[in-house]
Amino acid sequence: MFEVRTLHQDVREHVEQSVTAEEIAAARRDFSYLGHAKVSFAAPESVKKLLAEEVNGLIEKAGTRRDLSFAETDYTPRRMRNVTRKEIFELGTVINEVYTAEPLMRVLSEVAGEPVHVCPYEAEQYVITCLERDGDTHGWHWDDFAFALVWVIECPPVEEGGFVQCVPGTTWDKKNPAINRALVTRPIYSMELFPGDLYLMRTNTTLHRVYPVRSGRRKIVNMGYASTTDLNREFTHETMDQLWAAAPGGEA
Repeated sequence: MFEVRTLHQDVREHVEQSVTAEEIAAARRDFSYLGHAKVSFAAPESVKKLLAEEVNGLIEKAGTRRDLSFAETDYTPRRMRNVTRKEIFELGTVINEVYTAEPLMRVLSEVAGEPVHVCPYEAEQYVITCLERDGDTHGWHWDDFAFALVWVIECPPVEEGGFVQCVPGTTWDKKNPAINRALVTRPIYSMELFPGDLYLMRTNTTLHRVYPVRSGRRKIVNMGYASTTDLNREFTHETMDQLWAAAPGGEA
């Protein structure tokens, strides 16, 4: 069993002693141009290990299958197993502590070029997803809030899918998402991922998806954060409220 004090200390010491200005500058350039950047350097291996152990346990204990689509994103599919923020908070400890770790949020703010805040809408603070069946995917979509930090726990080789694709510099009109128009008028960037990777994405202006998996499993923790502008905006949460709702019959 880990101690919260030790976890926070590990994060702080890693950020202060191991994260370099060059790493942050390179990630900030990618983030500005591509709408996303790998920031695997932002957390120590000890914390990644603790978080991965908790994710694996929570998927087995509380994972729920989803197969959904939404008008707000042109009916792109969501096929996955997930664990909601409420379940993670009630059953876990590590993810909640990491989410609010000040040294980590400071690194994210430096990469983003602006302050990164705890998301005011609890359901979007963090969620676990697991793509595990042939064709499982988190289809093309945007997020309501500005930032997402994704921790990759497990991922198939790129030949089997599970990599991320994104279209930066796009906007979400929930009444007319026009996703295909964005895909044919703007460049699509793809990112290969490995277990232990972290990436930060500007999710409210970067159309993105996870390419369908063909074999293997893709397990991640998505941590959502808000910009200062977000804190003063009103949001509707049609897709999130449906995606993370309790499943009928509690299918596992």
